Amino acid sequence: MLIAAPHSSNWDGIYGFAAKMAMGLEVKVLGKRELFWWPLGPILHRLGVIGVDRNAARGVIEQVAAMIHEHDGKLWFVIAPEGTRKPVERWKTGFWKIAKAADVPVVPVYFHYPDKVIGVGPPFDLSDDMAADIVRIRAWYRPWQGKHHGTV
Repeated sequence: MLIAAPHSSNWDGIYGFAAKMAMGLEVKVLGKRELFWWPLGPILHRLGVIGVDRNAARGVIEQVAAMIHEHDGKLWFVIAPEGTRKPVERWKTGFWKIAKAADVPVVPVYFHYPDKVIGVGPPFDLSDDMAADIVRIRAWYRPWQGKHHGTV
């Protein structure tokens, strides 16, 4: 399970997709359903984006975990844990729940705009304490600065 932060600009997605294509990675992205308008929708589908209705997201965790299991853990999903481009006090917990259900680590990807860097950090193995794990992962993100803000 890849997570990308800080997510503070629409440019994050453009740069992230450019990096994905340059490295030839097979990565699926969970994105809000509202992005799937014409002509962007077909382009996003080709890029591996799966639309999620955030108002009716029931079953997404189980579905994504099952897809990861079906591919023996070789299918990567990326999600922005902030759930928005605005600074947030609390991250969404779906990434943790998906990783836990699929029994895979969380791999942090960061945007650091001052140095024009997209980087990948070490995998985080999860415990049974979701809150403590998220605090630990968020602390790891503190040095990185997005286009408009860092991780709160």
